[in-house]
Amino acid sequence: MAGSRSQRRLLTLVLIVAALVWLLPIVWMVSLALQPNDLLARTTSNVAWGLIPWPFTLDNLTYVLSQGMTPRWFLNSAIVAVSMTLLVLALSSMAGYAFARIPFPGRRLLYPLVLAGLVIPEQAVFIPLYTMFADWGWHNGYAALVAPRLAVPIGVFLMTQFFRGIPDYIEEAATLDGAGRWTVFTRIMLPLSVPAMVTLAILTFLYAWNDYLWPLVSASRPEMFTITLGLASLQSNFADSEGLGRVMASGVLASLPVVLLFLLFQRQVVRGIAMGSGK
Repeated sequence: MAGSRSQRRLLTLVLIVAALVWLLPIVWMVSLALQPNDLLARTTSNVAWGLIPWPFTLDNLTYVLSQGMTPRWFLNSAIVAVSMTLLVLALSSMAGYAFARIPFPGRRLLYPLVLAGLVIPEQAVFIPLYTMFADWGWHNGYAALVAPRLAVPIGVFLMTQFFRGIPDYIEEAATLDGAGRWTVFTRIMLPLSVPAMVTLAILTFLYAWNDYLWPLVSASRPEMFTITLGLASLQSNFADSEGLGRVMASGVLASLPVVLLFLLFQRQVVRGIAMGSGK
C-alpha cells in the first residue's frame, strides 16, 4: 500500500516536471511578446531569466494587430478552418451513416479502401494535387486551401463507429412512422451523434488551424498565407520582422484560438484522440 502511494507520488512528480518543461518555451514566448523591442535588441534575459515580462508593454501586440499582414493571415486561417470543419462534418456524417446503416452494394469493399487512406502519407499526393489545382486555376484561393483536406478517413471512421452503436429499434420505429431515409438521418441520427460530431469538429479545426505543409505548397502570394505560413515567413526573414517581440506577439495571437478551444473542450479532444487510436 505504501509502495503504491510512493509510486503514484513519484509519477505525479515526474508528470509535473514534464509539464513545466513543456510549458517553459510557451511562457518564454509570452514574456518576450510583452517586453519592449529595444530591450530585446540588447538581451533576451533579465534578472528573472526572461520569464517575467519587465518592463511590461502591450506595444508588440497592438502593433501586430494594427499593421502588417498578420490580421489578414489570421482571417485566412479562420475562413479555412471554419469552412473545412463544417464541410468535414457534413461529408463524414453522411459517409459514416451510409457505411453503418445502408446496405448498398460494395460497402464491405469500399469501407476498407476509405480507411486505407489513414496509412497513406499526405505528402505522397502533394504533386498530383498541386498539378490538378494548377490546371483548374485554384491556387492562391480558399478553395485550394480547403478542398484537399475534406477527405478525412478518421472522420468517416469515427462517425461510422458511432452510428453502428445506435440501437436499430430507434431507426426502425421512425421508419414505421413513415420517415424516409433522409428524415431519419437529419432528425434522429444527427441529433444523437452530437458528441461524436463535436469531437470531430474540434480535431478538424485544430488540424486545419495548425496546417503548414499544404498552404506552403498552394499559397504563393502573401495575402493568401495562413497564420502558420505567415509566421514562418516572418521567422525566415528575421531581419525584416521588425523585432523579436513582434515575432513573438504574432505567435501568441496565432496560438490563442487553439489554446482557448482546447481549454474549453479538452475532454472532447482527449476522447477524440482515444477514439482515433482505437482505445
